[in-house]
Amino acid sequence: MAPAEPDEATDIHCRLDELLADRGMTLTRLAELVGVSVVNLSVLKNDRARAIRFSTLQAVCEVLDCEIGELLVLRPGRGPTT
Repeated sequence: MAPAEPDEATDIHCRLDELLADRGMTLTRLAELVGVSVVNLSVLKNDRARAIRFSTLQAVCEVLDCEIGELLVLRPGRGPTT
C-alpha cells in the first residue's frame, strides 16, 4: 500500500471536538493531562494528522474515558472502494 499523498484526504475523522464538549474540557487542559502540545492535539482535532503514536492515542482515550473507536471513526459514506 502506498503512503497517502500530502494533500490527499483521509477517510478517518477524529471526534475530539465532540468528546471534549461532552466532557466540558478544553484542548489546553487535555494537552496538559496527556503531556502533548496543544498544537499537536489541534492537528489531530482538525483531521490534519498523518500519524499518531499509540502511547498518545492511549493517553487521550484514558483522559477522555473513551474507546479508540469513539475518538477515531470512518467518515460516513466512505470506505473501501474494492
